Amino acid sequence: MKIAFQMDPIGAVNINADSTFRLAEEAQKRGHELFYYGPDQLAYQEGRITARGQDFTVQRVAGTPAILGEEREVDLADFDVVWLRQDPPFDMHYITSTHLLDRLKGQTLVVNDPFWVRNYPEKLLVLNFPQLTPPTTIARDLRTIRAFKEKHGDIILKPLYGNGGAGVFRLDENDRNLASLHELFTGFSREPLIVQKYLPDVRNGDKRVILVDGEAVGAINRVPAAGETRSNMHVGGRPEKIGLTERDLEICATIGPLLKEKGQVFVGIDVIGDYLTEINVTSPTGIQELERFDGTNAAEKIWEAIEAKLG
Repeated sequence: MKIAFQMDPIGAVNINADSTFRLAEEAQKRGHELFYYGPDQLAYQEGRITARGQDFTVQRVAGTPAILGEEREVDLADFDVVWLRQDPPFDMHYITSTHLLDRLKGQTLVVNDPFWVRNYPEKLLVLNFPQLTPPTTIARDLRTIRAFKEKHGDIILKPLYGNGGAGVFRLDENDRNLASLHELFTGFSREPLIVQKYLPDVRNGDKRVILVDGEAVGAINRVPAAGETRSNMHVGGRPEKIGLTERDLEICATIGPLLKEKGQVFVGIDVIGDYLTEINVTSPTGIQELERFDGTNAAEKIWEAIEAKLG
C-alpha cells in the first residue's frame, strides 16, 4: 500500500517513544511505501487535495530516524491510507486540516477519521459518558467556574484544547489563584476552560489504555514526578507496567462501539482510579511503552485493522 503520514517534523522524533515512528516502522516491515509531509504542506488545489513532502524509510538511529527522498508534490487521492498524526494544539489550523482531509472520503482511508476527530476532541467526547467521568464543567465564565470550585473544593483547571499537560493547574480548597488564572487564560485565548474534581488516585498514576478499532489491547501507567500533579510523559511522568482492571474493561466496553463506528482506529484513553478523564483521538501515544512492558505489538494490531478495512 501507499501510506502518507501528516505529522510534525520527522527528524525530531524520539525513536524509543514516538508512536508515529512505530506505526511507520511497522508499515515498512509489512512492505508498504511511505510518504511524509507536514501539516503546513497540505493544500486544496482546484478540486485536488495535495501535499508537498518526501518518500522516506525509517531507521532506529538516534538523531536520524528517517532517510528522506527528494521533495515532490502528490495527490493524496492516489494513496491508500493517510495518517492524521500531527500533535495538537487543536486550533483552527488543525480543524482546517480535518476539513481538507475529509474531502478524501471514498478515495483514501484517513486514520483516524477526520470528521470525527474534529467533532470529538479529547476533552469533549468524554461528555457523552458522564457516568464514567469525574464531576466536570466547561465554561469561560468565572462565576460558573467559581461555583464548581465552591462545590467540589479541590479541582483541576486546564485549557479545553491543550495537550501534553500544558496549562494544567491543581487548585485545592485553600488556593486563592482562581481569578488570576482565569484572567491569565482568557487574556490570551478565547478558548473555554475545563474544570474537573481532583482525583487523589492520580498519585498512583494516570493510566493510558490503548484501544484498536474499539477494543482494548493493553495499558501503561504514568506516574507523576515528585511534587508534580501532572503525569504526562512530556512533563516528567514515569511510564510503568500495569494491567487492565475490570473497571478499565467496563469503560472500554462502553465507549468502544462508538469509537469503532466513527472510524477511530487508534485511541488512547486516560483513566484515573475508576474514572475516565480523556479520550485521545487526535494523536495518541503510548504504543512503544506498551510493547516494551507487555510485548503487545499494538502497531501490528493497528495495521491489521486498517488492512481489513481496505479488504
